[in-house]
Amino acid sequence: MSGQLSNADLAPVPPEGRTWSQWNIAALWIGMAVCIPTYMLAAGMIAAGMTWWQAVLTVLLGNIIVLGPMVANGHGGTKYGIPFPVLARASFGTVGAHVPAVARAIVACGWFGIQTWIGGAAIYSILGAVGWIVPATEADVVPVLGISIGQFLCFFGFWALHVVIVIAGIESIKVVEAYAAPFLIACGVALLVWAFVAVDDTSALFANASTREEGTSFWSVFFPQLTAMVGFWATLSLNIPDFTRYCRSQKDQATGQLLGLPSTMTLFSFVGIMVTGATVVLYGEAIWDPVVLVSRMGSPVVVVLSMIALLIATLSTNLAANVVSPANGFSNLAPRMIGFRGGALITAVIGVVIMPWRLMTDLSDYIFVWLIGYSALLGPIAGIMLCDYFIVRRTRLDVDALYDPNGRYGGVSVAAMLALILAVLPNLPGFINAATGTAGTAEAFFPAFFDQVYGYAWFVGLPLAVVFYWLFKQIPAFGDDTR
Repeated sequence: MSGQLSNADLAPVPPEGRTWSQWNIAALWIGMAVCIPTYMLAAGMIAAGMTWWQAVLTVLLGNIIVLGPMVANGHGGTKYGIPFPVLARASFGTVGAHVPAVARAIVACGWFGIQTWIGGAAIYSILGAVGWIVPATEADVVPVLGISIGQFLCFFGFWALHVVIVIAGIESIKVVEAYAAPFLIACGVALLVWAFVAVDDTSALFANASTREEGTSFWSVFFPQLTAMVGFWATLSLNIPDFTRYCRSQKDQATGQLLGLPSTMTLFSFVGIMVTGATVVLYGEAIWDPVVLVSRMGSPVVVVLSMIALLIATLSTNLAANVVSPANGFSNLAPRMIGFRGGALITAVIGVVIMPWRLMTDLSDYIFVWLIGYSALLGPIAGIMLCDYFIVRRTRLDVDALYDPNGRYGGVSVAAMLALILAVLPNLPGFINAATGTAGTAEAFFPAFFDQVYGYAWFVGLPLAVVFYWLFKQIPAFGDDTR
């Protein structure tokens, strides 16, 4: 293998290093799925007009759908022991693979900073609940930062905890996820029990009538919400080989994902619905944000314990979903100089530099549209990789050539780049409308039709990429490296 394209972290995991069982993969998904966004996931669906059971079933169906490409993309990781950036070299080329790797890394850096800020805010709340700090006022805000010194130190402390764990390596993340999973499940069950015990009539928790406007069909609400649900894990469906490369067998990676992903996402969304229903009965209003709910409970002990649970949930999600992928992606840019730890530290530094607290206030609408819009890009990338691995190559790869800049996968795959561009194009007008905040208005840059297409971004982009890539691979001029 060429040292130019390989290092200890990008090289195939040897058989003796593949120690992850189906429990480790299931625990990984439990750790990632139990987080504040999952808890609040059904809120948007119910606000759009769904009943509680329709929202739960939509979450379940969306995760079953995304499970398909998740397990399929994980196959190459388990079979050859290679991470996502290396697997992408087969379809995009050794140089072209930087496009999907960096695209995945950038969105992960954004979410890493945001999740770290959420964890830092939980620490700040804990210290306030026990009386160690006084809530910041406008006078305490540092102009350059936009937050108080106390808030920044809590953020920095949580950030430093991430750094300590990633410096210890990928095995430390495996340990954190394995221990966090049962604790997080227990916290979810405890919340559910609280909801049922706190109200006098549990049937009130299920009395959720549809708020859909008259004349609006269920399907017009269902499909955009289903697309959003699939897009929730569109990022992980790409870089799942970063984890499945450590699995002992295909059965372990597939069964682990089946047990961990759909069940946890559905259960925790259900918990969010039931607990929020209890807040309507107890407080007279629907409180979807668990941080706000905890603050309403009053008891310092409850506040501290609940915030610790939120901290662990945020840490386990952030380490797996937003550190591993960019670490490998940045390592892939310069394998001789950057390993997994170096890539993780770059991710951590970017997470501070972007000042995530500003992303969530001053520019929140634009940033989140930008982040969510990545599904329009990541869907086609997944389609190209799946087509290449299963249809074009029939799961047969020349592993040594993946690390050879002058080998059969060397350079840039024209077929992949053209397929990516053509598959992204239909979603681009809708993304521009959404990013500029003009969607559905007279000021929109493009007709409303493109907004509807954009609502199905992942479902549109992935199959288009499969078709275009396969067609281009039939043209010898684009390079036939399938021999």
